[in-house]
Amino acid sequence: MPITVTARQREPLDLLVWRTTGGGPAAVEATLEANPGLAELGPNLPENTTVIIPEITPAPATIDLVQLWT
Repeated sequence: MPITVTARQREPLDLLVWRTTGGGPAAVEATLEANPGLAELGPNLPENTTVIIPEITPAPATIDLVQLWT
């Protein structure tokens, strides 16, 4: 379920997404896709800008194992 939030004065989008969902770069990209024209507002959002943050399914963590001895 998407979340609708309001930006604080001159708040960067990545900070808004992080404080709302704890999401990282993937969440920011999904938010930009869900809000056409949001990127044109610049790096710091105007105060009271409404932003829709879509629900994001976290990618499974992968770990590359390196075996030093066999």
